[in-house]
Amino acid sequence: MERETITAGDIRLRPFEEGDIPWVYEVSLDQRVQKYVQLPIPYRLADAEFFVREMAVAAWDNGSRAEFVVEPEAGGTARWGRVGFGLDGAGAGQIGYWMDPAARGRGVATAAVRALCRWGFEVLGLGLIEWRAEVGNHASRRVAEKAGFRVEAVLRQRLVHRGGRVDAWVGSMLPSELPTRPG
Repeated sequence: MERETITAGDIRLRPFEEGDIPWVYEVSLDQRVQKYVQLPIPYRLADAEFFVREMAVAAWDNGSRAEFVVEPEAGGTARWGRVGFGLDGAGAGQIGYWMDPAARGRGVATAAVRALCRWGFEVLGLGLIEWRAEVGNHASRRVAEKAGFRVEAVLRQRLVHRGGRVDAWVGSMLPSELPTRPG
């Protein structure tokens, strides 16, 4: 799968590169990220290296994931977050995202999720995008709902977090449900 950059309004989604490793490490130390994202604890620089090199770059090359850094369209050095798909090879994607603390509460996550979903439907030809989050992750749920996802259910004990099973909210979006508002 060819790597692409997506521009939507005042944000740009670009593929990860080696230079993102220190930033991934710093954001992954944030308590809110660690609370809801399945990360090794303690989180080490080697974990950030693995994420960027294997889960972002190599997985893009083998077609199992499409991972992006969210940054201002105007360029510069700011990185606002991460958004990506796990791809099942059968026309569905599972979306995931987290934001740098400096970018939270500004609509960046919603704009990035919408842009990624539009790309997934229009370029990848996905027929379904699924969102899952641990019950209680209200920030992720707000982003998903604002982006156009329908929250469908609570799946009991569906996610594993810190070695234990937890309930998950699950939602989905079909191509016809993508909001017409850009970004």
